[in-house]
Amino acid sequence: MNEEQSDTPAIAVLVSGRGSNLDAIFRAIEQGDLHARVALVISSRADAPALDIARQHGADTVVVAPKSYGSRAEAGAAIIAALTAAQVDAIALAGFKPILDASVIEAYPDRILNVHPSLLPAFAGGMAPRPQADALAAGVKLSGCTVHIVTADVDAGPIVAQAAVPVLEDDTVETLSARILVEEHRLLPLTLEWLLSGRLQIEDGRARLAPDTVSAH
Repeated sequence: MNEEQSDTPAIAVLVSGRGSNLDAIFRAIEQGDLHARVALVISSRADAPALDIARQHGADTVVVAPKSYGSRAEAGAAIIAALTAAQVDAIALAGFKPILDASVIEAYPDRILNVHPSLLPAFAGGMAPRPQADALAAGVKLSGCTVHIVTADVDAGPIVAQAAVPVLEDDTVETLSARILVEEHRLLPLTLEWLLSGRLQIEDGRARLAPDTVSAH
């Protein structure tokens, strides 16, 4: 690690699938919108396409497949070991399917962000495409995505940011998911920047955003 890297906040991204949000994070870094470096990508699947994206960008990768461990706690210990070795400042869950063991959350309190494809607390608890399908089944007129702080209660941590997406009359799970994904790609890097810059504060179980004093001048 060179001196420039050591001065740049390090993040880990946890993935399980195609890695479109991981790609959005790399693009935000390259465009100067996110002042960070991806020090580690952890996948719950050895065959996740997201790993290819990580390798293309030169990021270190680790596979922690739940089925390879005797318990969630053992998998959690492996994740903590990898995060500790990478000396990360923050963590993003980008389509990570396993539920994190409480030990990981306790090791990085208020430093883990998750993006969920619904306007929480609506349609919590499921992985894509279930929240999108539930939104269509419920007949809601607005859906969207939420970035929240990860806590021991699934999809119930402090809400950091949300983006609304209209539900169209002819929407399918696929078309609604695609429009929500556009907003996920915008919100996750943005909220990571807030977290790493110190603007994001958690007070009394709520996320608050301090003024951007740099942009104000």
